[in-house]
Amino acid sequence: MANEQHDPTARERWQSRYERSAAGGRVRDVDFSTLSGVEVDPAYGTDDSEWPGEFPFTRGLYPTGYRGRTWTIRQFAGFGNAQQTNERYKMILGRGGGGLSVAFDMPTLMGRDSDDPKALGEVGHCGVAIDSAADMEMLFEGIDLAEVTTSMTISGPAVPVFCMMLVAAERAGVDTGALNGTLQTDIFKEYIAQKEWIFGPEPHLRLIGDLMEHCVAHIPAYKPLSVSGYHIREAGSTAAQELAFTLADGFGYVELGVSRGLDVDVFAPGLSFFFDAHVDFFEEIAKFRAARRIWARWLRDVYGAQTEKAQWLRFHTQTAGVSLTAQQPYNNVVRTGIEALAAVLGGTNSLHTNALDETLALPSPQAAEIALRTQQVIMEETGVVNVADPLGGSWYVEALTDKIEAEANAIFDRILAMGGSTLTHSDPEGLATATRAGENPVTRGLLRGIEDGWFMSEIAEAAFQYQTALEKKDKRIVGVNCHEASVTHDLEIVRVSHEVEVDQVRLLAERKAARDDAAVAAALTRMVEVGRTDENMIEAMLEAVRAEATLGEICDALRAEWGEYREPARF
Repeated sequence: MANEQHDPTARERWQSRYERSAAGGRVRDVDFSTLSGVEVDPAYGTDDSEWPGEFPFTRGLYPTGYRGRTWTIRQFAGFGNAQQTNERYKMILGRGGGGLSVAFDMPTLMGRDSDDPKALGEVGHCGVAIDSAADMEMLFEGIDLAEVTTSMTISGPAVPVFCMMLVAAERAGVDTGALNGTLQTDIFKEYIAQKEWIFGPEPHLRLIGDLMEHCVAHIPAYKPLSVSGYHIREAGSTAAQELAFTLADGFGYVELGVSRGLDVDVFAPGLSFFFDAHVDFFEEIAKFRAARRIWARWLRDVYGAQTEKAQWLRFHTQTAGVSLTAQQPYNNVVRTGIEALAAVLGGTNSLHTNALDETLALPSPQAAEIALRTQQVIMEETGVVNVADPLGGSWYVEALTDKIEAEANAIFDRILAMGGSTLTHSDPEGLATATRAGENPVTRGLLRGIEDGWFMSEIAEAAFQYQTALEKKDKRIVGVNCHEASVTHDLEIVRVSHEVEVDQVRLLAERKAARDDAAVAAALTRMVEVGRTDENMIEAMLEAVRAEATLGEICDALRAEWGEYREPARF
């Protein structure tokens, strides 16, 4: 009949969205043919299969895939003092990097100043030393924070470090409300895997909730949480454990936001993720595809997110540091290339590629450039950006995606049970009701699993099984337990001079001598007083930073108030 409505197929829906994106200038004007000149479609599938950009986003968030926008090349860097790292950042940006990712030294990660006795011998060694807003100013000197997105990999003292970045931006004349970037702030994974906490869970979650509220109200484009599976995988977990533990952490932060009265459609887009790309090529691709699908379903069906942006799982990927070997280190270039390609075929939104010498020391400039060029070769030469989810529809990839999702669901049910819930992942309506009632079923399971050491024991068992397989040669690593003969010469590695620590301590003493100590003390007292109320702590912490309070002083004031967390002995 002439007036009969046509129900569009999935292919037609995708085609319409793709054409709207193209008409709106959201498709890049570049050659999308093969090296031999063969024209390829933007995506492939059957009429009623899932297509890129459609819920639950297994095949990617956007109908255009990388034709619309390629992933951000975001190289992780930091060493020595702020000036040295600033020079490395300018090199990365000058050679085509699209964003920055800050690595901090161990004292900074633990909320301690460079002159703290516990910092002795560690200043500037595994990242950059940041003691105050003045260091943060130097870190980004000559870099426009309004134009460059910046990720900061830090969790325990993430909130005061973030305040230091805001003050540095203020002093540079940048509108802080327009900042864009990501702060890790993922304290759950610290208790689970990385162990860089300061306080117990409740004070940390209080600060994270305050940060979420502040960003929603004042810095809407900034992502205050990057939920990290990377460190869980590096600690020895399986791919399914990495996926499940990470997404469960993310659900916990959603429950935190909901408990604060925040609108999930407003705050959920401020949650991003950080995954490991390991060397098992297809398993990693399947993991990334399953992650998007699980997250979208939970956000819609359990937490009530209505908008696509609130249902999207956007993630950064770093190639697997734990896969790098000291033996035959040039093999690491191959491993990193394979891992980076898996991340891209899995639809990552940004990517860091490890340098070949990182298992031995901080990357040399040459190794850092090779790592950067690895991404650029994939982006510019391989043609993988031409088609969205090019492995979608592969019987193997689809089956592996389903398998990893099933394993993750079983882990979610275990976490829920540990928290005392009788609900399972297959009852989203029941989980939604429990969340609305303030029961926070996932968070309760997470906290119980941390307290009981369950996460740690699960990771330890997975790591033991893998090590046993290596020793039996059931699993092989080239240059380590097979093909061991080599002509590789020793690498010249970067070493951070002890003078960095001497200079940093001297500079810190000079800054302390030049400031108004009474103003610092008053600001720290005010911050602690606010911490005893339900008032948001961010503004009081900003005032302490503006008065030149150091990171260690801020954290010490809160340690005195909240105490330090001590992990119960398990072994």
